[in-house]
Amino acid sequence: MMLTAYDPFAATSAAFRALDQLTGRAGTGTARQLSGMPMDAYRVGDNFVAHFDLPGVDPGSIDLSVEGNTLTVSAERSVPQLENAEWAVAERPFGSYTRQLVLGRSLDTDRLEASYHDGVLSISIPVAEKAKARKITVTRADVPAAVGSRTIEGEPQQDQAAVES
Repeated sequence: MMLTAYDPFAATSAAFRALDQLTGRAGTGTARQLSGMPMDAYRVGDNFVAHFDLPGVDPGSIDLSVEGNTLTVSAERSVPQLENAEWAVAERPFGSYTRQLVLGRSLDTDRLEASYHDGVLSISIPVAEKAKARKITVTRADVPAAVGSRTIEGEPQQDQAAVES
């Protein structure tokens, strides 16, 4: 069986082959190097979530590290080593690659969670407790601090002692 590929952009392909020769990758018969790690990132509720496409990556090769507020994701996809195989087409990317994200200081990186399923690395980082919105009670300046005021369901109420004095 002979597998051929139709290339309507033959001149462009020739230019890429020439570039491959200059970079020392020509004639290897193997796939091209990885050029990136596609990612989606969003915030949902009190979590920052990122998904990285890593098809064909061995989960054991995935490395996550956090230094300061920088998250580094590294992974490797190896070229399949097949005995007596004569490659006809090798277009799937391979190699090692890394991506870094600078995280906001409001994220709790100590509670970062990661999972890998169906070729997608998912990372979830909760917002730090100290960064979450909270209600602040405001006291009246004309009431002595010992008497003060209190908050009931978000509404400031004067203490009975403050009203009578």
